Amino acid sequence: KETESKFFTYANGIFQSLNHLLWPAVCVCCRESICQSRYGLCRRCREQLLCAAGGDYCPGCGKDVSRYAVLNGRCPQCQCQEMHFDSIARGGIYTESLRTMILGFKKSRTELDEVLGFLAESALQGSGFYEEIDFVVPVPLHWSRRLWRGYNQSMILAKKLKHPMAKINTDLVRIKRTRRQPEAVTAARRAANFARAFAVRYRPEVAG
Repeated sequence: KETESKFFTYANGIFQSLNHLLWPAVCVCCRESICQSRYGLCRRCREQLLCAAGGDYCPGCGKDVSRYAVLNGRCPQCQCQEMHFDSIARGGIYTESLRTMILGFKKSRTELDEVLGFLAESALQGSGFYEEIDFVVPVPLHWSRRLWRGYNQSMILAKKLKHPMAKINTDLVRIKRTRRQPEAVTAARRAANFARAFAVRYRPEVAG
């Protein structure tokens, strides 16, 4: 049995080396050649993602801020702003590697769900409201865009979350086809773009 085990270990090593020779591994983000690694990221992209995901941030606006500057869940910059939510969990900063991956994820690169799902799950577990989550609600696509794209990226990420109690809820629906968000440059235009774009199916569990 010991000889057999050594043989399989040796054979597996040869197979892995041959596999890497014929199909060299590349970073899922920047496409640079890499050795096999978890989530398929090169060192540079991995460090960018971890750096963006780490650190203290305002649970209201998401901007980097010291935890000692936060009062009642808001930093000084957003203290007086009206917000229709209690808190956020930030999975990263929309720049460099994360921006590249999100844009790619929206353009058929669904294999990026492993990395993005890991960032989302880590952000939720590190939030102060993880145990209070009742539902995970993926932002819906308009039916025409869903038909064109073939999938809803928010739903794919929602299925990657491993919350022990919260269930995926699809009662939020999009009732208006909106322009693509990158086309709406300012915050005001983005808000106007989404105005009256969503509705909630009537269900007893979401009443109120």
